[in-house]
Amino acid sequence: MLAWIFLPIYIAGQVTTMPEYLRKRFGGNRIPIILAVLYLFIYIFTKISVDMYAGAIFIQQSLHLNLYLAIVGLLAITALYTVAGGLAAVIYTDALQTLIMLIGALVLMGYSFAAVGGMEGLKEKYFLAVASNRSENNSCGLPREDAFHIFRDPLTSDLPWPGILLGMSIPSLWYWCTDQVIVQRSLAAKNLSHAKGGSLMAAYLKVLPLFMMVFPGMVSRVLFPDQVACADPDTCLKVCSNPSGCSDIAYPKLVLELLPTGLRGLMMAVMVAALMSSLTSIFNSASTIFTMDLWKYIRPRASEKELMIVGRVFVLLLVLVSILWIPVVQASQGGQLFIYIQSISSYLQPPVAVVFIMGCFWKRTNEKGAFSGLILGLLLGLIRLVLDFIYPQPRCDQPDDRPAVVKDVHYLYFSMVLSGVTLITVSIVSWFTKSPSKEMVTRPQSSPK
Repeated sequence: MLAWIFLPIYIAGQVTTMPEYLRKRFGGNRIPIILAVLYLFIYIFTKISVDMYAGAIFIQQSLHLNLYLAIVGLLAITALYTVAGGLAAVIYTDALQTLIMLIGALVLMGYSFAAVGGMEGLKEKYFLAVASNRSENNSCGLPREDAFHIFRDPLTSDLPWPGILLGMSIPSLWYWCTDQVIVQRSLAAKNLSHAKGGSLMAAYLKVLPLFMMVFPGMVSRVLFPDQVACADPDTCLKVCSNPSGCSDIAYPKLVLELLPTGLRGLMMAVMVAALMSSLTSIFNSASTIFTMDLWKYIRPRASEKELMIVGRVFVLLLVLVSILWIPVVQASQGGQLFIYIQSISSYLQPPVAVVFIMGCFWKRTNEKGAFSGLILGLLLGLIRLVLDFIYPQPRCDQPDDRPAVVKDVHYLYFSMVLSGVTLITVSIVSWFTKSPSKEMVTRPQSSPK
């Protein structure tokens, strides 16, 4: 969708950031400013803090360093070449690291399957992978019965199938088609053909993580049940410094215990490279959005040098806030990073995705409609997000006393509700207010080659 539908629109509009596209499409400054602030908010809570925490876990497991000392080391190296080299350095290092990551991850996948006797061995042994110190009085630490099912129960499962198909698709569309971190590489391409080709290649690569990450992670539970599947908070605290659970150490554990020394070194380099690659992209996107969409609005006559200095200082502030947020990431959603990322995405991203879709495909959509839908959607999403933090998910051996809206309404279903509310609001307000001017909905006659 990015390659064939959204990119031609962005490139024809000659934009450098996503908020800038909405400024050109709807006019005014309130939507781009709200969006710029929201993007930075999402980057802190779902990208930078999560990436730093994930990288620190790996360094902590391999070198037995303090979690925050590991974070400082990771950041120092990453900041050095992001600040020095800009987007060009980010893209070149990404291209090189992708190759190393693919080779390393495929090798580890081979070792993983060999250790459990292939796919059949994994299916058989996974359901027996239980920690030896697990209490027999509750269901804590047991593997899910639907572990190998894609379409899970719509009411009782952790990932209901209607939520996966509809609720997750909207935040995914935001991520792949309107997120500055992803789209900036395509916008920096030599021409539209290169931009499309790069996007399609990324789509093919995205098929691989199931085999290179998910299955090896399951193998890790089979091989190291006492650590990865620990069910007792005190044991988990000793194993991974997180009483909520240690599933996040599954992949690092596999690398450190399964691979021979030389390959282990390569794979450690791969993991740190992957996280640094992700961080550099986010730093670059965040500083671009802050300088181009916020600082330029405050100081329209700011020089190039001023914008560069402001962008670098802002990245430092962003990093400090993200470090302070890491303890919340650690304790959220039973210590599962994937669930934490998906839940926050489901509360904040659907309204933005709907506004982009309506702006691209319905000429009648105007600034008042888009603004009303965005504000209402984000308000509802923020209320649910705050409730999630006030009423965290209890451990499985504790009673669940959370309010019904938190306990019974799955975050993916909430994503569907948010998308529907935003869509209806944008449509109604746009229809009953003045239609946008012709300049707002007409593409420029010439687009850059």
